Amino acid sequence: MNLDHVFVCDNPALDFAATLRARRTRRFEMFAAPDRLDAWFLESGLVDAVAPHSTQADVERAQTVREAVYALVQARRRGEEYPEAELATVNAAARHPAAAPQLTAGGRRTEATPEGALSLVARQAVELLAGPDVPLLKECANPECTRIFVDRSRGMRRQWCGMESCGNKIKAAAYRARKKSPAASAPA
Repeated sequence: MNLDHVFVCDNPALDFAATLRARRTRRFEMFAAPDRLDAWFLESGLVDAVAPHSTQADVERAQTVREAVYALVQARRRGEEYPEAELATVNAAARHPAAAPQLTAGGRRTEATPEGALSLVARQAVELLAGPDVPLLKECANPECTRIFVDRSRGMRRQWCGMESCGNKIKAAAYRARKKSPAASAPA
């Protein structure tokens, strides 16, 4: 399987919320079509198969849940009250029957409807926001990135959602800026 989505947030609900990229600037939608939503569910490892395949209505529902998850995570990070509409959205999605893993001759397999897969994501968000990892939530230090991640690094000093996606870009830009700077090139 060709992985098209990025999973750097250390939690499926946070990775799901990150499927709208560059929220502050150009806003890049990862769920541009139903097959992209199915691909995310599969690539995330939450399910092994989505049947029937997602429809445009499933994409719109997923986008609504995604935005609700993002709003709840941001509120929790800031120590604010949860927005009621977003709280209701995530809770409603979490109440739908989730996909149940099944034991097969080949091992564990989880098939889900789009609604069941979305319920798994919503339940992950509930567990995250009610669990012990809340103090570890950070937003990527890249000003163009809006990913929230769980910082499990030693000393909680992680700055970027991922080195490949943001860290290397920021470090390379800082290096180029230092090399261009007249003070950096002047002999001491």
